[in-house]
Amino acid sequence: MDVRRLELLLALSRLGSMQAVSATLGVTTSTVSQQIAALAREVGTPLIEPDGRRVRLTPAGRRLAGHAVEILAAHEAARADLDPSAEPAGTVRVAAFHTVIRDSLLPVVHRLAAEHPAVRLEIQEQEPPEALALLERDLVDLVLSYDYNLAPAAVDPALESTPLWESTWGLAVPSQSRRTSGTSAEVLAAFADSDWIVNSRHTADEHVVRTLAALAGFEPQITQRADTLQLVQEMIIAGLGVALMPAAYPKTTGISLRRLRTPEPRMRAYALTRRGRTNWSPLSLVLKLLH
Repeated sequence: MDVRRLELLLALSRLGSMQAVSATLGVTTSTVSQQIAALAREVGTPLIEPDGRRVRLTPAGRRLAGHAVEILAAHEAARADLDPSAEPAGTVRVAAFHTVIRDSLLPVVHRLAAEHPAVRLEIQEQEPPEALALLERDLVDLVLSYDYNLAPAAVDPALESTPLWESTWGLAVPSQSRRTSGTSAEVLAAFADSDWIVNSRHTADEHVVRTLAALAGFEPQITQRADTLQLVQEMIIAGLGVALMPAAYPKTTGISLRRLRTPEPRMRAYALTRRGRTNWSPLSLVLKLLH
């Protein structure tokens, strides 16, 4: 099978129309049509079918597009192996959560622009569940995700996981709250009657809250959900509840952070890729820079 034809089929599966493939890859729609027709003859089965004024992939076309991802990655790896001195080039699609984009990924963007301009990133902010769904559908190449030591996430065997960093979390409360100390259970017990704020798009921190509350002997009243740490802070100041927050997160007036220890909750950030993809030079470079 012709590699270029596989690239066109894969682009059609992602972009949805020959016009979009033409505009994105800088070829005519006639060329796209002819090359995919030639690929269908090579494999001996139709790969596209009419869908109104457009076309869509047949079941065989969708299966071949899935294989094309592996074939093209292997092709790229073979080229890099034969020419290891070649400069990495290509677009790495990344789905990641807000904090790791700000703290880890944006510095990589600046490094790439200065040192490896042929590699670019396409970034979208997503919480782990949405990001993993995109990776599963091969709509991104790299996911930057997180879990907690008190709520570890299971990693699909089809994925490779690379640890990035860890951060300690504490309990953020209104600054006028009474002082508390002791173990995590003892600190949380002092706020057993408070409302609690957790993430609105991911359940990991809620699992941690419930685990610590169980150690303290109470069921947390989770009444508020928010997606960003800044909004969580504003909700705490407004008197809507208490919440877990990173110990290193910039503090604002009106909030105090209670240290949690024994056990100490820690967020763990890590990179996820499809198994076998990290030998693709642009992706390998990005992972190296993230470290």
